Amino acid sequence: MSAERVTIGAVLTGGCAPLGNAGALSGIAKTPVERPVRIGPEGLEGDAQADRRHHGGPEKAVHHYARDHYPAWRAELGGAAAAPLERPGAFGENLSTLGLTEAEICVGDLWRAGTALLQVSQARQPCWKLDHRFGTPGMARRVQASGRTGWYYRVLEPGTVAAGDSLQLTARPHPDWPLARLLDVFYRNRLNRDALAGITGLAALSPSWRALAARRLERGAVEDWAPRLDGP
Repeated sequence: MSAERVTIGAVLTGGCAPLGNAGALSGIAKTPVERPVRIGPEGLEGDAQADRRHHGGPEKAVHHYARDHYPAWRAELGGAAAAPLERPGAFGENLSTLGLTEAEICVGDLWRAGTALLQVSQARQPCWKLDHRFGTPGMARRVQASGRTGWYYRVLEPGTVAAGDSLQLTARPHPDWPLARLLDVFYRNRLNRDALAGITGLAALSPSWRALAARRLERGAVEDWAPRLDGP
């Protein structure tokens, strides 16, 4: 049985700023907030996303990354590349915890975060901005291959959340679909037709991920990841 309650270690928000040498605006740099923060359908008050086509919105309102993964990344990256890992927020997350990873979180899970009710909508699809965030070419591809991607919530009930609040599981409609399994189908066992068909029927999964599974079934081919992972 996975943990059904953990403590929120940090709540993080951030504005948009130029990212490294890329010159592109990004909201990936988040800093901890030491007061209760309002969570609404579009995410946390005071938080921003530069590229609203690919980031933010109701299906990606809140980004959660497991701080459990930080030691492995520090060991793998080392040196200056590991500098963002000195504190929460390295991956642009809004919530940071210990005790929950993609192996324990399931599609559609309902979690009470402070007074807000959140539902797991999808895993994160890493993008090329992670390369610039860590100063490491290919970082987005490494995050995808690792399965240590983080995940998103939609907001079912607005509320407030603060560091030190509980994150408590209230319902698990799809216990057979931990995010680790979902990621395995999308990024490793990529044309497993039975699994893809199952994914298209996951009502709690974001429409974009269900549509992606349906396209693979229809075409019998995997989409091109290069624009997302390698950038313009």
